[in-house]
Amino acid sequence: MTPAARVQSAIDLLDAVIAAARSGGASADRVASEWLRARRFIGSKDRRAIRDLVWAAIRACGEVPNTGRAAMLRLAQGDAALAALFDGSRYGPAGIAPGEPVADGGVAPGWLVEALDASGIDEAERKALLTRAPLDIRANTLKTSRDALRLRLPAPSSEVVAPQGLRLDTGAAAETWPEYAEGLFEVQDAGSQLTCEAFAAKPGETIVDLCAGAGGKTLALGAAMANSGRLIACDIDRARLSRLPERATRAGVRAETRLLDPGKERVGLSDLISACDGVLVDAPCSGTGTWRRNPEARWRLSPKAIARYAQMQAGVLDVAADLVRPGGRMLFIVCSLLDAEGAERIDAFLGRHRDWRAEGPACPIGKPRGKGWRLTPGADRTDGFFFASLRRL
Repeated sequence: MTPAARVQSAIDLLDAVIAAARSGGASADRVASEWLRARRFIGSKDRRAIRDLVWAAIRACGEVPNTGRAAMLRLAQGDAALAALFDGSRYGPAGIAPGEPVADGGVAPGWLVEALDASGIDEAERKALLTRAPLDIRANTLKTSRDALRLRLPAPSSEVVAPQGLRLDTGAAAETWPEYAEGLFEVQDAGSQLTCEAFAAKPGETIVDLCAGAGGKTLALGAAMANSGRLIACDIDRARLSRLPERATRAGVRAETRLLDPGKERVGLSDLISACDGVLVDAPCSGTGTWRRNPEARWRLSPKAIARYAQMQAGVLDVAADLVRPGGRMLFIVCSLLDAEGAERIDAFLGRHRDWRAEGPACPIGKPRGKGWRLTPGADRTDGFFFASLRRL
């Protein structure tokens, strides 16, 4: 495949990504996987090049572009070599016409930039949201230690702030390594690891991971508990939760799973009311802190969506509060940097629940935000997180 043909293929794939973003369809990762699967004649090097072009163009466009070509032209404005590939050659893109529409640049849609700014995320931090993320892994202490794992890894690594964390190059194919198959490590952002450390799960406790999803944090909690006590992973998403048992078996983690009915969570958790030492609430959110990995996600947001997330977060916090025994704790986490989903949610919760107080979480990096704590890609080189530690009196 010629370089120009790669550009045209990237434009075609961008058209599919843009259509999915506008309609609320599949993620860019899934769209790209399906698009490439249908074109098996494209070689592995060409596939990587096409994906790199697509993701670079996504990062270059603040608003959702009208077309894939307009998005690629935005990227080409800063790259003369790329612009030269719009040459009208066979399988390549047509030449650039005078005055041809070019997608708007920027970090995000204007309203979202204003919301981030109002939440204390300045221009430098906003730009950091669109850099490429490294690959962080967590040594599984049920089977190994960080130092022992580092000696076995097939790629260079360096320590990160998380106690059991190692940082690899972005392109490392860690999930194909035998060490992963053996359950010696999990792929987990350093910020996510630190939120689990702040929760401080202990052996012998009864712990609920209320919004467990596929169980990334559940596995970290299980390792911290050394498989002693009771760990219950819950979610309303059957597909995501169904992936946890296989992951737990590989990691050697003992955890129960419990599928909950939306709107009837208290019924499904009635046996755990006021019985838990701790509840971790990794709440559904806008994901503004994860744009390094999912840059097209910012095209899918709206003020109404943020309001819906805030309502869901309030609901799940209230459900979690019912599960905690007096003297027990809760950790609220969102991978969002918007106060509407973070500091404001904690203030509102404490206003509704006078028998709770906020405590300063133990975290070696980050900064206070309201009654919680914040990690950012720019300052802390992690995904963006807000989390708050709460104690029932």
